[in-house]
Amino acid sequence: MYEQVFEKLNKSKFRSRFKLTQKDRDYINTKGLETIKQHAKDFVRRRIAPAEIENDGKQTPMKNHPVFVAQHATACCCRGCIKKWHGFEAGVQLTDEQQEYLVGLIMEWINKQIK
Repeated sequence: MYEQVFEKLNKSKFRSRFKLTQKDRDYINTKGLETIKQHAKDFVRRRIAPAEIENDGKQTPMKNHPVFVAQHATACCCRGCIKKWHGFEAGVQLTDEQQEYLVGLIMEWINKQIK
């Protein structure tokens, strides 16, 4: 489902430089993928999905959680990147389906990284 998106992202020098660190991998192993998925859902719902985001473009740290790294790698880090890469309009609340798509993409990237 996401292969075409990954092909495009892999061509981006910026997006393709993101990789999980050993610390990220250890965190995933400790918490489990279901917990990581819940974190992704929560981050997307609270930081990405609202129509208006006070600090849009700066709301996703570049490190210190595997989901944050994955958000940058998959262009799910701010509404500007999401509009550019995924076509979801900024200034409009993301639908449940759009949020599920982003979380699925984030988790697929994480799964590819840990294999």
